[in-house]
Amino acid sequence: MVKAAPRLPEGLDVRRPSPARVYDYMLGGVHHFEVDALAAERILKVVPEIRDCAWSNRGFHQRAAAWIAQQGVRQFLDIGSGLPTIGNTYDVVRKVRPDARVVYVDIDPLVELHNEAVIEAVIESGDAGAPGAAGKVSVLCADLREPDSILGHPAVREVLDPAEPTGLLMTAVMMFVADSREPWDLVSRYASAVGPGSYLSLSHLTDDAKPPAAVEGFRRVFDQATERMHFRSKAAIARFFDGLEIVPPYDGAAPAITYSGLWGAEDVALADSDGSRWLYCAVARIP
Repeated sequence: MVKAAPRLPEGLDVRRPSPARVYDYMLGGVHHFEVDALAAERILKVVPEIRDCAWSNRGFHQRAAAWIAQQGVRQFLDIGSGLPTIGNTYDVVRKVRPDARVVYVDIDPLVELHNEAVIEAVIESGDAGAPGAAGKVSVLCADLREPDSILGHPAVREVLDPAEPTGLLMTAVMMFVADSREPWDLVSRYASAVGPGSYLSLSHLTDDAKPPAAVEGFRRVFDQATERMHFRSKAAIARFFDGLEIVPPYDGAAPAITYSGLWGAEDVALADSDGSRWLYCAVARIP
């Protein structure tokens, strides 16, 4: 059993909702506050299918991470990892690669605190293997908009080998980076820092073919949050994969971005849903 976080971290803002905690609420988690629950309920009023969207995104994250592990990748950098819940990255990839190593990164200090409890539980259980169990998973509270502070941090350097292929996971996080902060350059910076044969997995909210009132109501909730929301078109999201080799999202599909529910789906028609269509995603090989 994972231990509960014993304290509130210094600098935690509980007056404003945070993306990680709102997402936790949507997934039925327990690591959020009343302000986050109220924000989530406001979103649900204008976009009732958004809970399905959250689960669709979570499913994509898990399927993509497992698929990357199946390609022989044994180390993962999970940026915008969110709060721990069922089927975390480490839990998913170690089923494929028992020697897998994972670094979790998130800007919300509550994520670091709760993931420290997860790491402690992993080490105590012996699941991480011995010796060196502590070196297989770590967590870092950092801003993805400052890539050098992440890539050069001991929490990353001590766990991930820059010469090895890496699973770079950026699930539903770039939508919190404004155009003025050059989000496409940021993704390219991370992709250029990992070894040949690495993979990028990325999902992003879209406002394509969505009711303007629903989009505006959704976005407005985050105007008072710790991070603001930025919807992007399919073409803009595809730019994150420029220069990379997108893999087919499911059997019989062409290599292209798709909706989150469809990626890796065994039954594509059954996996399609209104909630899933709020998110585009893809997995691409980094040459």
